[in-house]
Amino acid sequence: MLSELVSNEILQSGEYVLSKKEIGIIICSIAVSINVAAYIMKKRNEKNIYRIADTSVGGQIKTLPERKMGFYEKHVKRYLDVICAVGAIVCFFPLYAGVAVLVKIKLGSPILFAQDRPGRVVDGRETVFKMYKFRTMTEERDPVSQELLPDSVRLTRFGAWLRSTSLDELPEAFNILNGTMSVVGPRPQLVRDMVFMTDEQRMRHTAKPGLSGLAQINGRNDIDWEVKLDWDLKYIKRVGFLEDVKIILATIGKAFIKKEGITGGNMATVEDFGDYLLRKEKVSEVEYQEKKNMARKIVESRS
Repeated sequence: MLSELVSNEILQSGEYVLSKKEIGIIICSIAVSINVAAYIMKKRNEKNIYRIADTSVGGQIKTLPERKMGFYEKHVKRYLDVICAVGAIVCFFPLYAGVAVLVKIKLGSPILFAQDRPGRVVDGRETVFKMYKFRTMTEERDPVSQELLPDSVRLTRFGAWLRSTSLDELPEAFNILNGTMSVVGPRPQLVRDMVFMTDEQRMRHTAKPGLSGLAQINGRNDIDWEVKLDWDLKYIKRVGFLEDVKIILATIGKAFIKKEGITGGNMATVEDFGDYLLRKEKVSEVEYQEKKNMARKIVESRS
């Protein structure tokens, strides 16, 4: 009798209350849809990923040993990455759209900037994937050599603002969704940075690269390269759920609120690892040029 009265009251008021079963079905449907979408994106993106071939490096880059991963990193981390990426894209869709429109107005097409970055090691050697960002620079080139002008010249005031707010990194959520990146992990550097790393420093690539990591909450680009890489090595030794949560919370405070360490010193963009080593006289000019040529061959090998 009571249940009938409640049902009549609900019908008369025009409201409908979902049952626990219906809520469960909806949640399961959303979870399945998200996982299917992530799987499809991952499969479609596989053609854009390539493993560094021995022919492109002339045997100068050694294969790395496997690193033992815990249960969280193997079986849980990916699901949390997908949930976070989808949540960010859905919740901040108006922000994505707004920034995209501003980039189109201020800089024109293309809106997105894609760049080859070293990814997680497969069979002892790094893979290379396309990392996406909102474009912050113009495409100005030298009229004679047709080479791109220095970053300091091509970086606009609008682009500098995007970088200072880290809004240029919003598209990396799609990298997380397609499986090439994680929310937390060693920050993906450039191919031309990787070739200057020691075998020990390259072990950072045995973990999936992340949107943020220990180095980003401990100085980001205001610390020397060796210190930055050391933080990455510390992270891969203690990958865990609580560690990732701490890094995410610290990232929000340091990168998005305090805006610490966005660029290195007074430079428009971050100094390359090779340039840093050459400036510190830790590599010779000859070795510097050899490594730069190796990086160029690696990138060109995919075409």
